[in-house]
Amino acid sequence: MTLLRGGTLIDGTGTDPVANATVSISNGIFDDVGGDAKAPAGAETIDLDGLTLLPGLIDAHSHLGIVDVGEGDRTAPAVIAAQIFANCGLALDGGFTTVRDVGGIDGGVASTVALGLVRGPEILPSGPLLSQKGGHADHSSPWVDHPHAHGVPGLVQGGITCDGPDEVRRAARIVLLRGATQVKVCISGGVASYTDKITDTQFSVEELRAAVEEAKARDTYVTAHAHHARAILNGLEAGVECFEHGTYLDESTAAKMAAAGAILVPTLAVTRLFITEAEAWGIPDDFLPRMAGIEEAMAASMKLARDAGVTIGSGSDILGPGQNRRGLELTMKAELLGPMEAIVSATATNSKVLRRPDLGTVEAGKKADLIAVSGDPLTDPDLFDDPARVVLVIKNGQVVKDLR
Repeated sequence: MTLLRGGTLIDGTGTDPVANATVSISNGIFDDVGGDAKAPAGAETIDLDGLTLLPGLIDAHSHLGIVDVGEGDRTAPAVIAAQIFANCGLALDGGFTTVRDVGGIDGGVASTVALGLVRGPEILPSGPLLSQKGGHADHSSPWVDHPHAHGVPGLVQGGITCDGPDEVRRAARIVLLRGATQVKVCISGGVASYTDKITDTQFSVEELRAAVEEAKARDTYVTAHAHHARAILNGLEAGVECFEHGTYLDESTAAKMAAAGAILVPTLAVTRLFITEAEAWGIPDDFLPRMAGIEEAMAASMKLARDAGVTIGSGSDILGPGQNRRGLELTMKAELLGPMEAIVSATATNSKVLRRPDLGTVEAGKKADLIAVSGDPLTDPDLFDDPARVVLVIKNGQVVKDLR
């Protein structure tokens, strides 16, 4: 048994912080949460005076394996693997004990971390993105008429190009075979795209239904890269349950998302870092003009969706090697929605996004994922963007980082 005591607890539910809280952990589970727990003989006691305790953070839109946005065929798989494993460790050190990887790595990396061979968060992978020919995530040459896919299955592959319901169905089965816990499709153009515009709509409703049917057959769901309302409406018609980005929403579409119980995962951090980290991420220069106005539009759409009653998750969408700015998402969201709402979105709400009720809050019976930060995130949410201020990380009841 481990007993944590002395810190101020923000439990992820949105309720007021509890000062001088005590949290006990047994067998990887929160055993008792409150102010009266006593340590039995032989228990490990961790004093957290002056620190703030929170649930382990969840990133619902990660790309741990996309370490080069440009053409990466000339990079050795061993180098790519090393960069991916480093990103896994950086996510954990930033306080993220769970990530949903929505395009790139598959069950190979997730199982490597789960086996304890590499430090990292629990990973829920989507495997390769499903993309139509010429759509977002199709990085093939327009002049060579044969299938082309970057990457190494079992490690990382950016996308699978598929056209027509039968090809989409087969591609969904492939990613599920490789350990995907959900299926990711691209239904609009994107910023990091070679052959489309962000305003393009991709995949027909019939094609999307094929992906949804395959996901439901495996008791999971489809999430969709979607920047605009027209794409989201197609997704809703097909039964897509979660939408990433949502940059250009309108009131009517937001209302339909709320009525359908669909989830929106905005990705604010990438809108700022895409410019400042372009060289490090390997972003081609001709992608950069596409970012004009994206941050402002996404922020406005997030507020519109929230006001319409849409569930708002939290995802960073950061790319490249050295992914140490994952917490910027909470900092930016705190500026727009308030610090407590930002924290809840990355904890309790994201546990709903992931369909993982065992995560997201510090409550008895839940998985013992917990962090302690130096400072008060309700008055200083900038601390989330500084991994050095994440002093303690506990994953599944085990201390995996301790800077005290």
